[in-house]
Amino acid sequence: MSQPFNPGDILAFQLESGFGLIRILGVDETEGNTVWHVSVYEDLFPDVESAEKALEQIHSLRLSEPHLALTERAFERTPAAKLRNIPLQDSELAAYRTWQDSAERRVLDRSLLLLLGMR
Repeated sequence: MSQPFNPGDILAFQLESGFGLIRILGVDETEGNTVWHVSVYEDLFPDVESAEKALEQIHSLRLSEPHLALTERAFERTPAAKLRNIPLQDSELAAYRTWQDSAERRVLDRSLLLLLGMR
């Protein structure tokens, strides 16, 4: 990605029929590899303006994926644009922390759209 993203950033990505939202939970640098930790919202929007308006009540949005760990290559395959940064609450990091505490830290190398069953 050409622009830097930080934990708490909410990004819009385009689907055939509208826009979805992802949120950056964290970024890990390990042995020269970058792992992006994101959550994915279930809600879809007809346009970016509707998505931005929904962020006014972010806690009413539903998550379809509370945590996905993606390689940099996988993350870059989903073009996304930052809408805004909203500080993360501890409860929003629970699935990410579970992954951190796990012996098996699965990192996915497929694009977000493929992982969500979309093209």
